[in-house]
Amino acid sequence: MKAAIIFDCEFLVTENAQRRFWCGPYDPDPVIVQIGAVKISLSDGFEFIDTFKTYINPVDRYGNRCALDPFFTRLTGITQQRIDREGTSLLDANERLREFAEDATLWSWGKDELNMMAISCYVAGIEPSLPAHRFDNACKLMLAAGMPYEDIKRTRSNALASYFEIEHPPLRGHDALEDALSVAYVIQHLLREKRLSHADFETNSADLNLLA
Repeated sequence: MKAAIIFDCEFLVTENAQRRFWCGPYDPDPVIVQIGAVKISLSDGFEFIDTFKTYINPVDRYGNRCALDPFFTRLTGITQQRIDREGTSLLDANERLREFAEDATLWSWGKDELNMMAISCYVAGIEPSLPAHRFDNACKLMLAAGMPYEDIKRTRSNALASYFEIEHPPLRGHDALEDALSVAYVIQHLLREKRLSHADFETNSADLNLLA
């Protein structure tokens, strides 16, 4: 494995939908609207190789386009005009991500692939472009590097770089690429500090017990 992919997704939400588990009568299905990803080398200085960002035209389970809730726009900065101008189909976005990732494992802060591949593809009626075993949880990497489990539970992806006091260009929270960058800067730092190693990215290696 020569590289790792750090990715993040933004998905449809209304105010307090998370507290309702998206079960309110007016809550949309939590389908993705934006994917961001960073490809980081696992050797040769652990440099960033490339980045990926795309917007998706979200559709509901009947194939109708979903309008963005004002709360979602305030949270993410993603406007309906941007989606109308730059949005692509979920099928196209997933295929482009698959090509970008090549044979690398995709890591997110949590399990964003469930919204991307499971929920979104199910709602859209398409086959996922990547199988579940291609994804893993970046929280495991933080645990391997010695970050306390209690801190992992209360730290969001967009706050991770600040937690480790890593200097970086300004990042906007709730932007898929910039949240991925927040995690990627930390992973790069931990690799350079030798608190993470190539072996920690082998997803079939010894299982990490997150409850330890």
